[in-house]
Amino acid sequence: MQKILVARSIFPDVIDRLKQYFDVDWNQGDALPADELKRRIADKDGALTAGEMIDAGVLAAAPRLRVVSNMAVGYNNFDMAAFNAANVLGTNTPDVLNESTADFGWALMMAAARRIAESEHWLRAGRWQKWSYDGFLGSDLYGSTLGVIGMGRIGQALARRAKGFNMRVIYHNRSRVEPQIEAELNAEYVSKQDLLRRADHVVLVLPYTKENHHTIGAAELALMKPSATLTNIARGGIVDDAALAEALREKRIASAGLDVFEGEPNLNPALLGVPNVVLTPHIASATEATRRAMADLAADNLIAALGEGPRAGQPPNPINPDVIGRARS
Repeated sequence: MQKILVARSIFPDVIDRLKQYFDVDWNQGDALPADELKRRIADKDGALTAGEMIDAGVLAAAPRLRVVSNMAVGYNNFDMAAFNAANVLGTNTPDVLNESTADFGWALMMAAARRIAESEHWLRAGRWQKWSYDGFLGSDLYGSTLGVIGMGRIGQALARRAKGFNMRVIYHNRSRVEPQIEAELNAEYVSKQDLLRRADHVVLVLPYTKENHHTIGAAELALMKPSATLTNIARGGIVDDAALAEALREKRIASAGLDVFEGEPNLNPALLGVPNVVLTPHIASATEATRRAMADLAADNLIAALGEGPRAGQPPNPINPDVIGRARS
């Protein structure tokens, strides 16, 4: 029987399904230390991960490894050059979290714009004594301009929600989307600089790559309106968190909503010192239905990639499909 590693805690019923096909080594806790991950993956044919770093060193330590299934859309935790060199397949879980993540992005954007977290903290501290005309004045979403950086499936889901708020939608993407999609979303393609200057609410939904590192830094923040909000539901490292904390502290932008951070679960302590930011612990996809769908799809990918189940040899979501069928290097 082939051996697999499930690198951290997931739904027990998914483990039961995997046990029908494999000898399962299941880490029922949080992320394994790097040396422990290498030790436990060494004799495995496959692995199911949820953000663990899989690089050339890990692959070299696991000569039998043929597939790593990531329970996430993003896979910046995979060194894909090393995967390709070793003929190891990587898979991910796109699509199943689009709507839940877009819902959360919208909620985070609204919370930042209307100062919900800031006002709640103030109330809980016992400071609310009376109503005042200028108490926690925020900014409207209805009739404003939404700027989406990264018009993939989640970005498009956000743009669809903007219709109900009568918002103008502008977007920037690595490549322009099809005219039909632009028409359906009533979305205008613009440069990143133009988007930052014009948008009342900027939302980041782009994948993390070396090229996208600090897509939003001090120079980009300086282009934004003082009344603008910034929401990041993409990946840590896309925003320069130190520069953002400074811009928030100096009120150079109005507020921000962040679900992801550089170096998470650690975060820049400066962000904790500014009141005009909403901070959440990477939970944009955190509904039970969505997380179950992600776990099930990750299991489907792993089962099929290792030649088992009804889709044997045809995993639903290969990242580097060219390696399928090749011998491990």
